Amino acid sequence: MYDPATDPLLQPYQLKHLTLKNRIMSTAHEPGYTEDGLAGDRYIRYHAEKARGGIAMTMIAGSTVVARDSAQAFMNMQAWKDEVVPGLKRLTDACHEHGAAVMIQLTHLGRRTNWNKEDWLPVMAPSMVREPAHRAFPKEMEDWDIERVVKDYGTAAARMKEAGMDGIEFESYGHLMDQFWSPATNKRDDNYGGSLDNRLRFAMAVLDSVRENVGPDFIVGIRMSCDEAWQKGYGRDEGVEIARRFIATGKIDFLNVIKGHIDHDRALTDIIPVAGMRSSPHLDFAGEVKAETEIPIFHANKIADVATARHAIAEGKLDMVGMTRAHIADPHIVQKVSEGREEEIRPCVGATYCLESVYAGTGALCVHNASTGREATMPQLVAPGDGPTKKIVIVGAGPAGMEAARVAGERGHDVTLFEAADEPGGQVRLAARTPNRKDIIGIVEWRAARLEKLGVDLRFNTYAEADDVLAFDPDVVLVCTGGLPNKEIVDEGADLAVSSWDLLSGDVTPAEDVLVFDDNGHQPGMQAAYLAADAGASVEIISPERTFAPELGALTHAPHAEFFQKKGVTITINTRVSRIVRHGNKLRATLYSEFTESEVGERLVDQVVIEHATLPLDDLYFDLKPQSVNRGEVDYEALIAVQPQTLTTNPDGHFQLFRLGDAVESRNIHAAIYDALRLVRVM
Repeated sequence: MYDPATDPLLQPYQLKHLTLKNRIMSTAHEPGYTEDGLAGDRYIRYHAEKARGGIAMTMIAGSTVVARDSAQAFMNMQAWKDEVVPGLKRLTDACHEHGAAVMIQLTHLGRRTNWNKEDWLPVMAPSMVREPAHRAFPKEMEDWDIERVVKDYGTAAARMKEAGMDGIEFESYGHLMDQFWSPATNKRDDNYGGSLDNRLRFAMAVLDSVRENVGPDFIVGIRMSCDEAWQKGYGRDEGVEIARRFIATGKIDFLNVIKGHIDHDRALTDIIPVAGMRSSPHLDFAGEVKAETEIPIFHANKIADVATARHAIAEGKLDMVGMTRAHIADPHIVQKVSEGREEEIRPCVGATYCLESVYAGTGALCVHNASTGREATMPQLVAPGDGPTKKIVIVGAGPAGMEAARVAGERGHDVTLFEAADEPGGQVRLAARTPNRKDIIGIVEWRAARLEKLGVDLRFNTYAEADDVLAFDPDVVLVCTGGLPNKEIVDEGADLAVSSWDLLSGDVTPAEDVLVFDDNGHQPGMQAAYLAADAGASVEIISPERTFAPELGALTHAPHAEFFQKKGVTITINTRVSRIVRHGNKLRATLYSEFTESEVGERLVDQVVIEHATLPLDDLYFDLKPQSVNRGEVDYEALIAVQPQTLTTNPDGHFQLFRLGDAVESRNIHAAIYDALRLVRVM
């Protein structure tokens, strides 16, 4: 029987004068919730929720900038402003109230930003070496730049202490501090370049400045790469030596260990692994650094499950284990573990939607937890209803239907869920067919387990029609039937093509020579190309966009690019397929350019795959619409405000009717789940 008193994860840890109540933390990251570079209510609620969920420490505000000329790259917190203190004080107090410690990460981005932001000040770095990811050509820092930034670090740290923080860490992988350390980015020939002593001179000056401002007792650490794993940079031996030199000063209290570099998108995925990549790839490395340095070691690198986290602590590899993206998926991990409810933890499925939504400017969003970042209107826990029990019929067990059933069940309603297939999941189950996205099946499995526990009436292998629904005399009907592939994007010959779904489902085998016409720009077309290339086909992707798969963020784009290059996949952009005709035992695809408004060539292939999203499967909805009290109409003001739907446009109707997810239009998993949550949690 599970005993929390003996669980390694739940044991306290003494860090200097600070007692951390367990061994689980969230490492620094920027969720993109800042308001003019400050912490507002959304930022505070996000971190307070993790504190409420039992986490020992939340490290907030990844890449918090210490100087005005370190222009924010993704809505970073701005520690150079005096007015940052009150919001951070509110945040710290809110987390302390639940027994969680709070630290913050400070940095100067150096070359890892661009000049065309905010005040349009020059980007600067140790040397004029461009970073591909952010694309600026930096100015080489002068003596007065160095003196100013050293001072900025110190005053920023003082503000953090004033805000009641428990400590800070320096961000030192790919940022200004370690841009001085690395031979890849430091080409100087003065006393800040060349020897290791010289390359560390700037960082040591920063550490001295910070200690002068916060005193000897305030906790200070470094999140650093102990091996850049890069021919141009420094290796393991020099990385560990750098760590030892900082430790020898007596002025740092912990290391947060990273391996790798972030010079470009593919390298970044080794530090932030995405779906399909190995879990906890650098855990053993962090344990080796711990053994060699004998200082408290923190580490986070795709440690998404409790079993791995427990192993890391039990085996002495880490002192504090970072479960950062896991807490975006479920901020109540520690509470569930301590209460013996580990199986109820909503899993992180590695989709990296959280980071990519930050880069897209929406703030961090979890692919299947629509409450994260929206705690003001949608608490993480669905409260039982206080009104009459409703009979709710849901048709379709994709992400929208499963989430609607889960939430309705949590509210205490009588729920019946119809699904035409023999198992739930819809398009998620299709998407999980390729190795690089197999983990997203957790979206389905977690909900399936919750539905079973809630006693939802699940009816598979049932293609529900209007009479089947009406037989239940429902109060509410939710049509979550999804969509079907839309191939009607070519002028001629759509019937000769197959869809991405055909390949993903296994209904169609990739041919020898395959052309994938992707007019969606998201995952399905890329997965179809992946399957075909992996099966040994010769593959060309045709896209009308300026780049392939523009809907994918940098982190999920990079593994596709790597795989396609290894497999010799040809990628043609700014081009579309206009016609498909038979040509002997081949298909002839005519290519068209919207730039020249003319045909630009043709391809003879064995198979054409069209990816053009889906069309709503909405026959049932329109069959039921005349008999509903709202005729399917949604009060958008009420939906946005998360208020009950009360429209009655058909007094003779018998039930409320709504459609969700791709039954409305082709969107994504998060949109489907968000639709369901905000509609059903107030029923």
